[in-house]
Amino acid sequence: MRKICLTLPTNRECAATISAVSREAAHAARHFDVEVHLLILDSSGHHAFGEHARAAGDARETPNVVVHHLGEAGQRAFLREVIHRAGVVKPDLILDLMLPSGVSYGACTNRAFLIASALACESVHRRDSDSRYQDWNGRPVFPIHHELMSLGKRASDAAGGVSETALGPGQEDRPVVLAGSSFVGELSVDIGEIAGADPGVYHDVVGLWAPMDWPDDEKRRLAGESFKGAGDDPFTGDHSILGPVDPMRVDMCNIAFHRVHERVPLPPATDTIGSDYFLIHLVHDAGLPGVLHNRNIVNFYTGERRTAAGFMAYQLRFAKFLLSMAYLNFVYRRMAEAGASLLDERNDVRASRVAELVRESTTLGTAENEERLDVLDRSYRRLGGRYAAVADTLARRRGRLLDEARQDMEDFALLIESWEGLVRASRSTSVRQARG
Repeated sequence: MRKICLTLPTNRECAATISAVSREAAHAARHFDVEVHLLILDSSGHHAFGEHARAAGDARETPNVVVHHLGEAGQRAFLREVIHRAGVVKPDLILDLMLPSGVSYGACTNRAFLIASALACESVHRRDSDSRYQDWNGRPVFPIHHELMSLGKRASDAAGGVSETALGPGQEDRPVVLAGSSFVGELSVDIGEIAGADPGVYHDVVGLWAPMDWPDDEKRRLAGESFKGAGDDPFTGDHSILGPVDPMRVDMCNIAFHRVHERVPLPPATDTIGSDYFLIHLVHDAGLPGVLHNRNIVNFYTGERRTAAGFMAYQLRFAKFLLSMAYLNFVYRRMAEAGASLLDERNDVRASRVAELVRESTTLGTAENEERLDVLDRSYRRLGGRYAAVADTLARRRGRLLDEARQDMEDFALLIESWEGLVRASRSTSVRQARG
C-alpha cells in the first residue's frame, strides 16, 4: 500500500474546509490502495486551532487515514531537526525561508513537501482553505480521483485511465508527475473591482505580469484570460487529458505532484501571491507529462479580504507578484529553451541547472520593475479612493520593494541548492514528535 499526503495549509478559521478535505481523504482510502496522510499545517490563532483540531479529529477513526495537525511550534521543531541533520549552509536563514513570519504561499507548501517525505509519501495533493468542492448528483466532486488514477505511472501506462492523450515526443516513457485542475467561482486574484471600475486600468495592471517586451495585443489577451480559472461552468461529467499541462489551466488549490517536489522547492517569497506556481511551469518546460482534469474546485473570498487592512495587504501582495515576474519570466523563458535537457537519465529534474537559471536572473537590472511601479502608480491614482492610498504606500516602499524582488530570487536559489540535503534529512526525521 502506497502512502500519499493530502495537505491543507491554513492561517485562518476553516473547520468546514477541513471536514470536507477529510471526506476527500476517506474517499481516496476507500477507493484506492493507499494510506492517506492528512496533513494540516495550521498557523491560525488559538481558538481557530481548537476548532480545526475537533474537525480533524473526526477523520482519525477512518481506516487508512492518518491525521497530522501541526501548529507552527510543531512545524518549527521538525524543521530545526531536518536543517540540523542536513548540515546546510546558513541554517538560520533556511529556517526563516521555510517558516517565515510573513505570509508565504511557497513556504507553507515547501513545509508540506518535506513532511510528506518524512512520512514516506509518494505524492503531495494540495488544497486551500478558501475553497470548497463542487457537487454533482448529490455527491462532492473530489479531484483526488484523477490524481491517484495517474500520478507516478509511466505515461504510456497511465493512458488507459484518461479520456484522451496528447503526449509530446519522448513523453511516453516519462513518469506522470503532475495532476491538476482549476477552479470556478470568484477570481483567484481579488482584483475584480478594478475590472468593474475601469477596464482599461484593469488591462494595464494585469498585463504587467507578462514580459515587458510582449506586444500590447498579447498583454490584453493575457489580461483577458488571467485569474478566471474555468469560469462558472459547473461539473457535468469527467474529462481528463494526459500530456503537457498548460500552467494557465491549473491552480495550486487543486494540484498534486509526484517526485518533482523532492527535486526543486517553490519560491519562499513572503507577502507575494503566485509564489507557489513555479513547479507547474518547470514540469511543463522540462517536458514531463501530467494530467489536466475537470474536477474544478470552487474558489471564494474570505471576509478578511473585505476589511481595510486586508485590502491593503492583498494589493501589496499583488504588486510584489508583478515585480517577481521580471525574474520569473526570465527563468521560465530559459527553462523553455532548455526543455528536456533539464532532466537527467532517470527523468528527474536537474536541480542544479534550475538553481543556475534562478541565480542568473538576479543579475537583471531593475528597469522593468521601475516601469511596473510607474504603471501601478498611474493606474491606482486614476482609480482613486483606497487605490490611491495603495499608490502612496507603494511609492514610500519603492526602493525596498525593488530590493526585495531580487532578494527573493537569491533566497530561492539558495533553497534549491539546499533542497536535496533537506529532503534526504527529512526521510530520517520523525513527524510524530512535532506536535502543537
